[in-house]
Amino acid sequence: MPLSIIFDMDGTLFQTNKILGMSVEDTFAYLTSLNEWSGEAPLQKYHEIMGAPVPVVWETLLPNHSNELRHKANDFFHERLISNINHGNGALYDHVYELFDYLKQEGISIFIASNGQVEYLNAILSFYKLDSWVTETFSISQIQTLSKTDLVSVILQKYHIEHAVMVGDRLSDILAGKNNDLMSIGCRFDFSHEDELAQADVVIDDLLELRAIIGNVLNTEPK
Repeated sequence: MPLSIIFDMDGTLFQTNKILGMSVEDTFAYLTSLNEWSGEAPLQKYHEIMGAPVPVVWETLLPNHSNELRHKANDFFHERLISNINHGNGALYDHVYELFDYLKQEGISIFIASNGQVEYLNAILSFYKLDSWVTETFSISQIQTLSKTDLVSVILQKYHIEHAVMVGDRLSDILAGKNNDLMSIGCRFDFSHEDELAQADVVIDDLLELRAIIGNVLNTEPK
């Protein structure tokens, strides 16, 4: 039975922390210039909600502002994120290419399910040339429910996938796997929380650990 792996992007494959701080700071400096913000940028609060859908992010960071301003802030923020990606300020986590080569050699299909916006995800895919490994990338903005569980379900249905593994760093990723009857692998990386990782089937500290896990899955699956 063919195996597929569905990866989260931020905090799982891409080290978002390398560009997050400067992008958030730039965005709130922009809001300050519009007289819509004063004080420090709420970077710590953003870290706490990392992995939430975009509307939730801006409702949390700008609870007393209009939706129009939230949209304006989000647009500016993503412009800064994409600019930082294209200027090489971000990075993939260690061993992404090595892992993807291994998965490709084993005939395993790779998908990405992310809460990030389409343009942002495409910038990462393009800059790091991941398209040769990734079958398709799905953004939560493409579905109405803004649920990672539903997004993973869309992938499974579109590609008629019966055997897959979900890999991510936050609870929404872990639950997306469990709610779709998949093995959930939690990544103990920059934005992870131990109480959330406790709900994963397996927890890793390095992406290369996936090779042994996937090898065991392949060796125990029905022929």
